[in-house]
Amino acid sequence: MSSSSPNDRLGGVKGTSGDGEKIAISACVITFNEEAHIEECLRSLDWCDELIVVDSHSTDRTRELAEELGARVIERDWPGFGPQKEFAVAEAKHDWVLCLDADERATPELRTEIESARAAGFPGVVGYRIPRLSNYLGRWIRHGTWYPSRQLRLYHRAHGSWGGNAPHEKVTVDGPTKNLNGDLLHYTYRSFTDHQQKIDSYTTTMAEGLFERGKRASALDLVTHPLWRFFSFYILRRGFLEGWQGFLLAYLTAHYVRMKYAKLLILQRGQKLRDDPR
Repeated sequence: MSSSSPNDRLGGVKGTSGDGEKIAISACVITFNEEAHIEECLRSLDWCDELIVVDSHSTDRTRELAEELGARVIERDWPGFGPQKEFAVAEAKHDWVLCLDADERATPELRTEIESARAAGFPGVVGYRIPRLSNYLGRWIRHGTWYPSRQLRLYHRAHGSWGGNAPHEKVTVDGPTKNLNGDLLHYTYRSFTDHQQKIDSYTTTMAEGLFERGKRASALDLVTHPLWRFFSFYILRRGFLEGWQGFLLAYLTAHYVRMKYAKLLILQRGQKLRDDPR
């Protein structure tokens, strides 16, 4: 891999329209207060045939910036990650869709692979899985359980849909898929505090979902599962090669699992995880 930063490789050239018979792609992005990210995200998708942004009432310049870059912006109440993404896909003009979050970027290498595949007619598949390379506190994380973290983001919407359990909804398809090699860059947490807040929010949502589905936890789960997750990230998947960020991520990944089971244990003891609304 090149020694240059992945961010330096985002600027690819504009695509041409070809003979007019190529398969069209709609890029779908959901947003809320993504002023810091939306421009670079959409610029990395400017070769797509349509840009759709579904925004849940941002209070910053997200919608304005998206419109300036040619996106069709739809403002809509927030129903959850999966339903919002499914809505964006349903609003697309084209059947092949590429779904990104605002803090993600398509690299030129990924664009080249997708352009090649669509020139061939996306043969024999209904979707493509894309490796996601995440930046954590200034470092691109290529080891541990964070990479390649393949995401099914390019697919034919007649054969796929968003589903799964909050907050980790994903696309499922009813046909064959293929792996791509070009990275999807992910500018993850904005700060360490942001990471901590999301761990608290996501583990609450996860525990509530597990409880509703009849899952239960024991005190032993608070010990064994986090230990295994740390060992898997730091040793088995060589997270130790990522320096202090790798150690911190291994610790926080284990902490995430610990908090999920702790909150599930609290729920099954009849206690609350959230404050009463005022």
